[in-house]
Amino acid sequence: MRCQPNSTFQVYNWLKNKQSCLLCDELADGALAICTNCEAELPWLGGHCQVCALPLPSHGLVCGSCLKKPPSFTKVETPWRYAFPIDSLITRFKHQAKWPLGRLLGELLSHHLQHAFDNGLKKPELLLPVPLADKRQRQRGFNQAQLLAQWLSASLHVPQQPHWLQRIIDTPAQQQLDAATRKRNLRNAFALKAGSSMTGLHVALIDDVLTTGATAESLAQLLSKAGAARVDVYCLARTPKPGD
Repeated sequence: MRCQPNSTFQVYNWLKNKQSCLLCDELADGALAICTNCEAELPWLGGHCQVCALPLPSHGLVCGSCLKKPPSFTKVETPWRYAFPIDSLITRFKHQAKWPLGRLLGELLSHHLQHAFDNGLKKPELLLPVPLADKRQRQRGFNQAQLLAQWLSASLHVPQQPHWLQRIIDTPAQQQLDAATRKRNLRNAFALKAGSSMTGLHVALIDDVLTTGATAESLAQLLSKAGAARVDVYCLARTPKPGD
């Protein structure tokens, strides 16, 4: 089982005062392991739906899907489109256990969220990582959403509960499925741990990528039925519509 990074160098490098950029290997300008040029060239989200964060041509809009059928979550907050090099960095973090890449993305997401809080986004009372099925987590060795929630909790000073959400049905991988199939896959796939109290809480779901929103919708419905007052979604990246 792979539950630790592949080398101690990966962890030690994160703790150095002077770091190299993890994207271009040049000396990083600040505290994070990314240089100013590479950070500027990341696929920042830009115009997007004010509810689900779907990339749109301009700011301040709500997409047709959210107007037609508002989701059970209140807002998705994310810094990037799911495009190069963010897609590659997430894949390497998630499937190759490149934890320093995940830590870097988590720190940048933390900065994005703090800026959003400073500009009026309501801060949640609790972070809940999207769960993996037990079999998949054993195969991967870790849950990337749990790591992100752990890092965000420490930097944003918001408590997290890594085990309150449980995936009780091991559904097929979602990446290549359309929205309707994803929704069918996730029916009754999640549950709350016995004794978990959601009543009146403002919670934020933590995940790596939001694609169709089926997972977030299923979990938001579960949390709302359990008494949560508001459910937001924080993730690293949002996929555009196919063809965009």
